[in-house]
Amino acid sequence: MENEPDHENVEQSLCAKTTEEELNKSFNLEASLSKFSYIDLDKELEFKNDLIDDKEFDIPQVDTPPTLESILNETDDEEESFVLEDPTLLNIDTIDSHSYDTSSVASSDSGDRTNLKRKKKLPDSFSLHGSVMRHSLLKGISAQIVSAADKVDAGLPTAIAVSSLIAVGTSHGLALIFDQNQALRLCLGSTSVGGQYGAISALSINNDCSRLLCGFAKGQITMWDLASGKLLRSITDAHPPGTAILHIKFTDDPTLAICNDSGGSVFELTFKRVMGVRTCESRCLFSGSKGEVCCIEPLHSKPELKDHPITQFSLLAMASLTKILVIGLKPSLKVWMTFPYGRMDPSSVPLLAWHFVAVHNYVNPMLAFCRGDVVHFLLVKRDESGAIHVTKQKHLHLYYDLINFTWINSRTVVLLDSVEKLHVIDRQTQEELETVEISEVQLVYNSSHFKSLATGGNVSQALALVGEKACYQSISSYGGQIFYLGTKSVYVMMLRSWRERVDHLLKQDCLTEALALAWSFHEGKAKAVVGLSGDVSKRKAVVADRMVEILFHYADRALKKCPDQGKIQVMEQHFQDMVPVIVDYCLLLERKDLLFSQMYDKLSENSVAKGVFLECLEPYILSDKLVGMTPQVMKDLIVHFQDKKLMENVEALIVHMDITSLDIQQVVLMCWENRLYDAMIYVYNRGMNEFISPMEKLFRVIAPPLNAGRTLTDEQVVMGNKLLVYISCCLAGRAYPLGDIPEDLVPLVKNQVFEFLIRLHSAEASPEEEIYPYVRTLLHFDTREFLNVLALTFEDFKNDKQAVEYQQRIVDILLKVMVENSDFTPSQVGCLFTFLARQLAKPDNTLFVNRTLFDQVLEFLCSPDDDSRHSERQQVLLELLQAGGIVQFEESRLIRMAEKAEFYQICEFMYEREHQYDKIIDCYLRDPLREEEVFNYIHNILSIPGHSAEEKQSVWQKAMDHIEELVSLRPCKAAELVATHFSEQIETVIKKLQNQVLLFKFLRSLLDPREGIHVNQELLQMSPCVTEQFIELLCQFSPSQVIETLQVLECYRLEETIQITQKYQLHEVTAYLLEKKGDIHGAFLIMLKRLQSKLQEITHQDEKTKEEFSLKDVEDTMVETIALCQRNSHNLNQQQREALWFPLLEAMMAPQKLSGSAAPHLPPEALKSLTMQVLNSMAAFIALPSILQRILQDPVYGKGKLGEIQGLILGMLDTFNYEQTLLETTTSLLNQDLHWSLCNLRASVTRGLNPKQDYCSICLQQYKRRQEMADEIIVFSCGHLYHSFCLQNKECTIETEGQTRWTCYKCSSSNKAGKLSENSSEVKKGKTAPSQVKMSPSCHPSKGDSAVKKAASEPVLDPQQIQAFDQLCHLYRGSSRLALLTELSQNRSSESYRPFSGSQSGPAFNSIFQNENFQLQLIPPPVTED
Repeated sequence: MENEPDHENVEQSLCAKTTEEELNKSFNLEASLSKFSYIDLDKELEFKNDLIDDKEFDIPQVDTPPTLESILNETDDEEESFVLEDPTLLNIDTIDSHSYDTSSVASSDSGDRTNLKRKKKLPDSFSLHGSVMRHSLLKGISAQIVSAADKVDAGLPTAIAVSSLIAVGTSHGLALIFDQNQALRLCLGSTSVGGQYGAISALSINNDCSRLLCGFAKGQITMWDLASGKLLRSITDAHPPGTAILHIKFTDDPTLAICNDSGGSVFELTFKRVMGVRTCESRCLFSGSKGEVCCIEPLHSKPELKDHPITQFSLLAMASLTKILVIGLKPSLKVWMTFPYGRMDPSSVPLLAWHFVAVHNYVNPMLAFCRGDVVHFLLVKRDESGAIHVTKQKHLHLYYDLINFTWINSRTVVLLDSVEKLHVIDRQTQEELETVEISEVQLVYNSSHFKSLATGGNVSQALALVGEKACYQSISSYGGQIFYLGTKSVYVMMLRSWRERVDHLLKQDCLTEALALAWSFHEGKAKAVVGLSGDVSKRKAVVADRMVEILFHYADRALKKCPDQGKIQVMEQHFQDMVPVIVDYCLLLERKDLLFSQMYDKLSENSVAKGVFLECLEPYILSDKLVGMTPQVMKDLIVHFQDKKLMENVEALIVHMDITSLDIQQVVLMCWENRLYDAMIYVYNRGMNEFISPMEKLFRVIAPPLNAGRTLTDEQVVMGNKLLVYISCCLAGRAYPLGDIPEDLVPLVKNQVFEFLIRLHSAEASPEEEIYPYVRTLLHFDTREFLNVLALTFEDFKNDKQAVEYQQRIVDILLKVMVENSDFTPSQVGCLFTFLARQLAKPDNTLFVNRTLFDQVLEFLCSPDDDSRHSERQQVLLELLQAGGIVQFEESRLIRMAEKAEFYQICEFMYEREHQYDKIIDCYLRDPLREEEVFNYIHNILSIPGHSAEEKQSVWQKAMDHIEELVSLRPCKAAELVATHFSEQIETVIKKLQNQVLLFKFLRSLLDPREGIHVNQELLQMSPCVTEQFIELLCQFSPSQVIETLQVLECYRLEETIQITQKYQLHEVTAYLLEKKGDIHGAFLIMLKRLQSKLQEITHQDEKTKEEFSLKDVEDTMVETIALCQRNSHNLNQQQREALWFPLLEAMMAPQKLSGSAAPHLPPEALKSLTMQVLNSMAAFIALPSILQRILQDPVYGKGKLGEIQGLILGMLDTFNYEQTLLETTTSLLNQDLHWSLCNLRASVTRGLNPKQDYCSICLQQYKRRQEMADEIIVFSCGHLYHSFCLQNKECTIETEGQTRWTCYKCSSSNKAGKLSENSSEVKKGKTAPSQVKMSPSCHPSKGDSAVKKAASEPVLDPQQIQAFDQLCHLYRGSSRLALLTELSQNRSSESYRPFSGSQSGPAFNSIFQNENFQLQLIPPPVTED
């Protein structure tokens, strides 16, 4: 070791001269590691009740774990370990040259696919949790790394390992060892060795910090003694040569280490010392030929857990590119678990991390593993039989890809994503506590070692892709601290203590957030808590003391930062933002002493702050969360609200406060002056135990106006209502307005209130005062409510002697006051007797009331002096009877008096009791207010079960007796009733209805479905004569509605109905019925006769008559006649058609033949236009030559008067010319359309195809590489290219008519699983145009070819072209084009009038153009793409 003196010089020169005290404190490893090393396990056991429960475990137990050999020999998908989506990535040349270096990719997002995933926006966790992590630059170490690179050519840092020492490896093969004070202790190795071995690619320090293992980029391994700095071993044959060391890790056994090389293999290194010679034995645990491992993590147990039963297995977790494995190295090699990843991004980095956690009082190791954006947690346990069980815990879904995962303690993990952002996460709640940007670290990446650039890049593309983001050797954690190695620096991160987190917020002036965070510590709800220990009460006390300090600071700041100038509202708003926080936290901490002494005194310095403080107390007082204020604060509170004129708030506050410490008289006076009656009653009750005085005060206000008969003001009504509620509360034992009267006072208060109510005279009574003033006043104020109060009180009374006496006394007083006075209304008297009836009807009644009083009440209600208040008196009596008062009356007398007084509801009530339902119908019919309810009543009696047949019969009989009344009342309801219950007796009902108008209304409601009654006409078994009787009545009473009614009626005989309509001379109706019967000619003759008579009228009428009405009449009749002819012409032969249309034409032309002198006033133009209308309608059914021939045969026109009909004939010829032009244009359009479509189709099926890629879309091989095989290339119109051999393997052929047809594998909907990331438009094109071209191997295009050659096309269409043509035809499916063209050409070639000639006009003529579904589809065809 002749170089050792040089090393010492380097060490001296690199020593840091100045090291800040704070950084030393944060990095004082000896102290901090002992402090932090196992604090998390203690805490884990303390919080055991909050931990994961069994519901999270969802992996079944593995009874017989697989052996290592069976896993190594598995033929799973590792053979094609991944399929690259982008074929360009197959070229190693395209990888970014920067990745050869160890430089940081910082936040450059170079090639980072995860940026697309950053869509979720998380809430700002800073305001909830404050700053959770403290991060510091280790200036001493960072300066010496830079200095070493400059002075001894150490190169850039490449790896870091941390124990109680820190080791940093460099790119020129040196290992720098620093102590806890950041002083350089050793510089191991030399640049000459570095030149031979390459960069240090991995480091590991053993448990007791005595040995260091260095792995190199060219595959060598060295072991150093950290005490002396001596090289102990240099190992060159532990693994295959030419592969870089990716990981090297000591296990808990100092003689055993694990290494992982860039070939993906894992080796176990056993160190031995025999006869003073140090040796190293190597054993392959996992061969990279069956799946490359790129991450290993042995389970390290802390000294406190060295006796844990799981440590004897020496567990090792390994992550390959497709799965993770957990194996035991001791006592013999055994696989305990395998777990596949599932679908993930091939560029994402596999990560593993162990940590001991406490679950259900047991401490066991948990393995976190992830690849991409999902972290899985596996709990590893040893059972009693000695086997290991792995159970899956709740996994963590993220929205970013991870490149590092570190446990900081058993509840908190720190994740690093692919854009160098740290995420601190609470494992159990999965809540993100903080995010920290660490791009300034310029993190070192291990990409060059994963690509094994030092040995020529001899690694698989999959491993090289993973290596792009690998930073395994740049991040090391130890004792709750995480170290990050940058290109020129080392940073350390650790959890802040709870005090530090609060103070950090205070420094940033976030006082509200600091208080909220401190309160979460106080309540035990905070996450990642450090520095709080002991039992719960002790912790709370510590946090509470700190919160009080902050509150004082907060109050000072509120006063200090108060704006001095400007509007008072600004100052109020400032304090409204600040003061409630102080009040909230003082009350949460249960420190009222602090709130009402120091805080109140401090805030009272500012009058606005004082006011806001007092207003803040209101919600707490109203919710009873704040009781027991100091007298000074209470007084200030009332005065403040009084000053602000908020008297309603004062009242609400007083009834929630303990007012014994206030000046009672002053408060009462204030309440009375401000009409705060609730508060006044409360003060009397609580302050002086006085319950009667408030009643007297209120009575004095409301009694005088009531006694004088005046209407009360709104305020007096409010007081009266309060008085009633107050009396009710006192008698029920409740305090007013809330709470309860003390139990010992309840009987006393009840007796006092009763004695008060039944006083003969009030205290300061005048001589004129009537007896029992209080009862009288309350009865006048609200009789019903006062009696309700008494009723409730009577129910609460126990049956002791005094209670019975009180009840009887009250009742006697009520009767005396009300019965002997005439100034109470019937309602008020009725209320009293209803109340008495209810009391007397109780089974345990002890009251006595004279029955003659009830008779007097009956007389009073039924035989009044005047007829006013009829419904009110009836309602009162009904309530009295329903309340049980009926037992007090003789029923026959009651009925007589009710009938006499026309109290029909009373009669109904009595008849209902006696089941005389038929008499109730009379009650309804006589009662004008309820007569229409009779229908529902009859319907209910007849349909609801429970009534006897005799009762139903009597009700129906009564209804039949009154049927005329019922029909005149509501015909619809009467008809519905009859149809529903007695459809077979309809004819009886009709006989009973003598009045023809009523009968008409009844039958219309019954038979016309438009009347809206819900009756099934099929169930009505009526003879047609009933319907015919209805039609006859309809003809009499409503002739205009006969036709539309006949259209909806069903059950009538045509012959009889025709006779009826003829009897009433309704010609249109007769024509309609004849047409319905099938006598078209008869119907036509009637209509023609009507038309001729109307034409005759206008021909012979005198000039004075208004001709507009006559012409309108003629036109309407003519239109109806034309409609009749048109409806029926389709079903007639030519001769029959002519028999209809020609007489109609003759009738219209007849008036025009008369000489002008016969009808000089007749408008010839009007008649001509009507005649033209007939001719146009005829033309569709009668051939044009026939019409002309008939006109010319007319003797009038045959004698040279053709000029008169010249206009008619020219009009017909114009119409014909227009239709001929239309047909010619249509033919031309159809021909052009067909020609264009066929041209485009021919062009598209003969076009060359241009493949989008030069490799097969299935095997990803370039088509040239398989040239030696007799294999064809198939190109589809969607642009995908395949070998025919590959397509055959994927079964992408379809046999059609003996020919083989290919389908595109990617675009075929049945192979969705085979799709890779293709553009959706490509897929669409592939589906719609599946034509393809085959190329034989002899004509493969080279890269230089400008165009793709294709086989000579045959003259016939192949199956794909036929299919494309069929698709096009299907799009334009309608009438056959050939049929259209044939018919058009026939029409064109024959004489012009052929479509309308007589020979073609019969029913046999089936033209395509006359088909109702015929339509022209004149849209342009789709334009094919170039």
